[in-house]
Amino acid sequence: MKSHGEGCTVTIEVTARASKSELVGVNAWRGALQVRVAAEPREGAANEELVRFLSERLGVDKGEVVIVRGERSSKKVVYLPVPAHTAASILGVS
Repeated sequence: MKSHGEGCTVTIEVTARASKSELVGVNAWRGALQVRVAAEPREGAANEELVRFLSERLGVDKGEVVIVRGERSSKKVVYLPVPAHTAASILGVS
């Protein structure tokens, strides 16, 4: 996680078509948080589910969670509107 103003960015490796949306853990080799989403990777559905899942988990509005890079990739950089230490604590990242 990297601090950016009042928020932070995090690299996320997303797996679509899961049975439920959930945090899997951290992939240290890829340097990314692993998240499974219960949506198809079509027409932005998986991205929308990722944003919904993260905003719900962090307790923020969906409009505040922004995919900065990787909209068409499984590896994404996402802006979270909370400080890095808060996001790390909530998402279980050390």
